[in-house]
Formats: sequence, structure tokens, C-alpha cells
Amino acid sequence: MTSYLLEVRDSIYKGLLAVSVSKSIVAIIGRQNVGKSTLLNRVVGKPLAIVADLPGTTRDRIFADVSWHGAQFVLIDTGGLEVEPDSVITQGVKEQVEAAISEADAIIFLVDVKDGLTASDLDIANMLRKTNKPILLVANKADNDQLESQAAEFYQLGLGEPFAISSYHNRNVAELLDRISSLTPTPPPLEAEPEIMKVAIVGRANVGKSMLLNRLLGEERVIVDDIPGTTRDAIDTLLDFGGQNVLLIDTAGIRRRGRLGAGVERYSVIRALRAIERADVVLLVLDASELLTAQDMHIAGYIEQALKGMVLVVNKWDLVTEKSTTRCTNYIRSRLKFMTYAPPVYTSAKFGQGIDKIIPQASQVYQERLKRVSTAEVNSILQEALGRHPPPRVGNKRLKILYATQTEVNPPTFVFFANDERLIHFSYRRYLENRLRQAFGFSGTPLRLVFKSRG
Repeated sequence: MTSYLLEVRDSIYKGLLAVSVSKSIVAIIGRQNVGKSTLLNRVVGKPLAIVADLPGTTRDRIFADVSWHGAQFVLIDTGGLEVEPDSVITQGVKEQVEAAISEADAIIFLVDVKDGLTASDLDIANMLRKTNKPILLVANKADNDQLESQAAEFYQLGLGEPFAISSYHNRNVAELLDRISSLTPTPPPLEAEPEIMKVAIVGRANVGKSMLLNRLLGEERVIVDDIPGTTRDAIDTLLDFGGQNVLLIDTAGIRRRGRLGAGVERYSVIRALRAIERADVVLLVLDASELLTAQDMHIAGYIEQALKGMVLVVNKWDLVTEKSTTRCTNYIRSRLKFMTYAPPVYTSAKFGQGIDKIIPQASQVYQERLKRVSTAEVNSILQEALGRHPPPRVGNKRLKILYATQTEVNPPTFVFFANDERLIHFSYRRYLENRLRQAFGFSGTPLRLVFKSRG
């Protein structure tokens, strides 16, 4: 393992796991389909985790910051636990649940009053009892008084009094948060944190996104499997890269609209697109053995429309027999003509090749997004561009650009004041963008060009 990966692995304790120093961690544990994700969404007040009636919807750990009456803690949603897994996926889920239990300061053991006490509940109770951690036995789906009375059955688990709630109907959830708060100490005041660079990892299904994330972190943070679509939710992981905070967002594979399945898969695509919206820089992961499919082009289009920085991560480079990065880069740019500014990085997540170049490249793109150019410099380049290639005439009118200025960063935004904004042609807009890039760089990030009529 390279020194870089060792540094990143150690940074987990400064980043994600270090949160336990200032905030307690509370894990929601239970078998499939007892309402763990519904409870998480209810507590945070938004649909952070995918919710469906299909058992096994949640697979990876989902983290959410919670603040309740002065108490602050991190709530972890986990997949449905099977103590005796019967497949690779359920084994991976079990490992993720065990990791959440290990990280947690307190545990919410969620059961279902409608299903009653099950053999799986007994197995999980025996497993949790060995942790010697505070356990809140919570009976979910107690939608009314009659169902609430049935929670007494769970006394048999030997974990104390079951606390009846209904996550779906928001019944007794506030009281549950009071109980959780009593177990979590009030954190000391924190110093203002520096700006966090948010990096989303996206791509079509089965290109190696989760394996890439695990390589970056030096740990099995998310489940990796050869089955396309293993990752469904958007997963956030915080790391410290050379003193710079980086939030990595792993996402589900994006498929063509015509091939989206109902329910969970469709919501997964929505989560991936939302992850692009949240990010500053997007790592578009490509399969080197099947380079730039139509779906890759669609995803790149999503990223450009969202005006996000982009790094092309050409993964599975170990499968390419004739390795020529120059030839491959030229091919990519000939296909992605609308995003020739995106830098490529060639990697093999399987063997750890090129991994140490990804975050530095993303950081460089992020810095380009924060670049600000003075109005004098912008107008100097503008006058030069107008002199070299005046705007074309549209009918009897010609576009006259009076002056321009940069108004925003992340993304870099330039406002051009003209006699009539309707006269700007797409080709001339692209010409001005190219001149700005030649003069000031902005590698890896799209530019937003806004044209306004005088007055």
C-alpha cells in the first residue's frame, strides 16, 4: 500500500470516525423491513434513505447528523441484519452492520409490533447483548393504542422495556429522541470548520465505483460485488486530504431512462442525480474495456448541465492490452467534444493503480472552480476576442458586447452586458468561453456565461 493510501486510511480517524469524539454515534439495528430507513428519514426530516416495502432495500450504512434540544449525535441506518447470511450480498450487509455496531456509542434495536416477536429478533438480541453498549429496544409500526399494547411481547428479548413508536405516523418519535439524547453527552463547542470539497463518484452500473471508494479510503467502507446495481443509496464519507476536508459521495449506477426499474432502482437514479447536484467535483468513472458508451455520454451531459467540475476516472485500466494514455485521451476528447476541459485519470481500483492521483486532480479542479479574475483582466481578454473575431450579424443587427465581469465562483460565472442578449449565438458563446479558458485556465470545470441586455 502506498504512503498516500496509508495517509488516507489514517485520515479516517481524523475524519469520519473522529466524529465520535465530538458527537455520539447511534446505530439503528434490526432485521429486514422493520422500518429502519423510515425512522432515519423521520428524524432528519427528509428522504435521506430509500424507503420501500421490499425487504433488503438498505444495504450500506447511511449517516445523518441529528441535533435535538442541544444534544448532537450521528444516526446510522443499516441494512436488514441476517445473523446467518445465505448469500454474498447478505454477508456484506452483515459486515456493514457489524461495522456500525462497532462504531456506535448506543444502539436502537428496532422490531415490528405487527409481525410480533420472530426468531430473527431473538438472534439479533443475543448478538447485541454481547456488545455491552446501551441498547434502546424500540417497537416500530405501533400506529394506534391497540398495536402499542402488543409491544409488551418484546419483553421476552431481555433488553428492558420496549418503547413503542410509529415512524411513519410520527408517533412517539420525539419522546424517542429525548431518550436518545439522555444517552448522548452534550458536545463541546466546535470551531468553525473550513470549506468542505464535495466529490461525487458516479457512473453507469458495475464500473467499479464502490471498489474505487474503498481503495481511496483504505477500508471496506461500502459493499463491493460484481452484481450490477449493488449500491443503491448515495453514501457520504468524510476524509482529510492533506488538511483539506473532502466529502466523498458514492452513488448507485445510473442506467438509461428506458431501462429503469420500478421502485428502488428508480429512486437510486434520483439519488445519483441529486448527488451530482450536491457535489463540487464529480468523478465520472468509465470502464476502460468498454470506453464511452452512450450512457457514459448521458451522464457526462448531466454533469455539464449541473455546471459541476469533472474528472474522468478511466477504471479497469489493467484490462487494456495496448496501454496508450495519449491515444485514449484523444479518443475521449473526440467523443466528449462538449467537455474537452475534463482531465482524465487512468486507474485500476482492483490493483490500486493510479488511485493516488484522483483526489489531487479533483482538488485541482476544485481550486479552478474557486478562481476569481478581476474585471480589468476579463475585459482585456474580451476586447482582444472581439477584435480577432467580431460577433456575426443577425439580420440587420449585430451583437455589441459592452463589457463583462466575473460575478461568482463555484461555478465560475461571467456576466456579459450587450445591446441585445437575444443576438448571441451558441457558436459565439463557445468562442468566448474558449478564449476565457485560454487566458485563465479553469481546467475541469464548466463556465456559466450570462448575457444581459443594456438597461
